[in-house]
Amino acid sequence: MAKLTQRFLSLDVFRGMTICFMIIVNTPGSGATAFSPLEHAGWHGFTPTDLVFPSFLFAVGNAMSFSMDRYRQMGNSAVLQKIFRRFILIFLIGYLMYWFPFFRLDANGNVIGAPLSDTRILGVLQRIALCYLFASLMIHYLSTRAVYIVSILLLVGYWLILLAFGDHAQPFSILGNAGLYLDRALFGESHLYHGEGIPFDPEGLLSTMTSIVNVIIGYYAGRFIQKSGKNFESIAKLMLVGCLFIFIAVWWNMIFPINKKLWTSPFVLVTTGIDLILISALIYIIEMKNWTPFNWTKFFVIFGKNPLFIYIVSEILIEVISMIRIAPRMNLYNWINNVFFQVIAPGAIGSFLFAIFYMLICWSVGWWLNKRNIYIKV
Repeated sequence: MAKLTQRFLSLDVFRGMTICFMIIVNTPGSGATAFSPLEHAGWHGFTPTDLVFPSFLFAVGNAMSFSMDRYRQMGNSAVLQKIFRRFILIFLIGYLMYWFPFFRLDANGNVIGAPLSDTRILGVLQRIALCYLFASLMIHYLSTRAVYIVSILLLVGYWLILLAFGDHAQPFSILGNAGLYLDRALFGESHLYHGEGIPFDPEGLLSTMTSIVNVIIGYYAGRFIQKSGKNFESIAKLMLVGCLFIFIAVWWNMIFPINKKLWTSPFVLVTTGIDLILISALIYIIEMKNWTPFNWTKFFVIFGKNPLFIYIVSEILIEVISMIRIAPRMNLYNWINNVFFQVIAPGAIGSFLFAIFYMLICWSVGWWLNKRNIYIKV
């Protein structure tokens, strides 16, 4: 545990908004279908929910722009030790989260061990760890120009790999993409995500190469803001670059679809483009105009000061709630929704109200930590 180093308020608010929305979309109430903007695109396409995870990676890059200067003052062995230690810790926590609670209940309600042979290897935190690792090494050891070139090669190279090694008729389909072939070969189907109806991991190994670029762009956005200051010229440049990225993404989408689950290159550009516009707007509203009636920023700063820890709490707590049995075929999660939220507001509204309720529970954990000046760094 450590005290938070000083960062500009806009970054904490941006990260806090990302975590807040991430919890809302990850934990809809049961018993009804959520509002469509709160669901991921079925395959190709884009919804507001699809912006959440890439925005978190963008925020990781922003945060790195404050820490990498300290790394440059350290020896190579110390830098590598620091980077790899954080990578291993985040990756391991992510893996243990999917294994948690390390046991299962069978059809008869008996407790049985959760075998490692069925545990998902990759996932959200694992992708964050991998992106942090490769982005940190690139930024520390390569020149800025070299990082730009490598980032372009990652985006274009991923497109070419999918075309060359995927199904020649449908290289961007869920069953025909090269990323699925690679994950099956390396990990086997039992270690992949099964939420799509088939073994397919949206945080697969191959698509991690493009998600690294989300972190890279977030890093250089943070560096630019620190160097140029918070003024009209700097936010105008950020917005122009953001609009350029969105324009390229829309054009590229005609031959390479925007797809979150494949993390396609146009998806990287459209999400980072939107993030650049959002962070520019926050800098203008919060730090240039100081428009903070009712101290609304404090709500999101609570999330932004302990983002990874609050995300981990949100994932573990919902798992615990889902394991508590109220009846043989009813767990606490479904009971809360069926008895309260779906009675108060049936349908998508009740589902949304539960998501807000659960987000506020997680926020209260962050509030308690912040009140005691506890900031947990992973």
